[in-house]
Amino acid sequence: MTETVQAEAEQLSERPEKEQENFFLFLLKLAVIVLVFRSFFFSPFNIPSESMLPRLLNGDYLLAAKWPFGYSRYSLPLSVPLIPGRVFASEPEAGDVVIFKAPPGNDIDYIKRVIGLPGDQVQMRGGQLFINGKAIAKKRIEDFIIPITANTRCYFPKYEARNPAGAMECHYPQYRETLPNGRSYNVLDIAETPQDDTQVSVVPEGMMFLMGDNRDNSLDSRFHAIPGQGIGIVPQANLVGKASVMMFSTNGGAEWIKPWTWFTAARWSRIGGTF
Repeated sequence: MTETVQAEAEQLSERPEKEQENFFLFLLKLAVIVLVFRSFFFSPFNIPSESMLPRLLNGDYLLAAKWPFGYSRYSLPLSVPLIPGRVFASEPEAGDVVIFKAPPGNDIDYIKRVIGLPGDQVQMRGGQLFINGKAIAKKRIEDFIIPITANTRCYFPKYEARNPAGAMECHYPQYRETLPNGRSYNVLDIAETPQDDTQVSVVPEGMMFLMGDNRDNSLDSRFHAIPGQGIGIVPQANLVGKASVMMFSTNGGAEWIKPWTWFTAARWSRIGGTF
């Protein structure tokens, strides 16, 4: 009888240890699954600026597909150098919205639209995009209207307006651009800026010319690769992924101590949009 009681006591003392061991094993498996998913399938990316208006708003959260352009060290969290070069490499198409590591530091994720590929000659003249000496179709369409919120301000007072409900909005001049391959997208042309006129840039092999859709508020390939001042012409080897689907969007009005604002601040109509 005594031996039976002792055996049962030992079993009870071993059970918490096994449960703890199983819990840590579960966490390890979960971490591996998340690491594989983020490295080779999808990775979350948030929009921290207004350089990609009107398509992307400050406060958008999207998923970037990792496989379209192949895999490299930049596909891995913290750019761990475990993948030599780039495997299963594929060139992006003009018009793709891509996430990449910007030179020269190669440690910050950026998002821009592919405008020029190897051999292309890219230039801006008076705010008009030219590729290989030909003007890209640019058609004036309705204004882009966006509410002024904690995440969005209006750069010029002349574009501010109050809607019938009394809320402040920004009305930006908007255009529809169509690339030679037929890809169309909307851009903003807000003001006359130095980047409206550039020299001809010839895209070298293995590189890409990238621009923000908000043409007057984007430090892109029109600027030299200087941290905080431009990205220059970017190596395709720096690609991280392709913008795929909108996961969430917020206007910045949420407060942790006010749970109801988590819902009122969400831009529900933007969730689920694809690229």
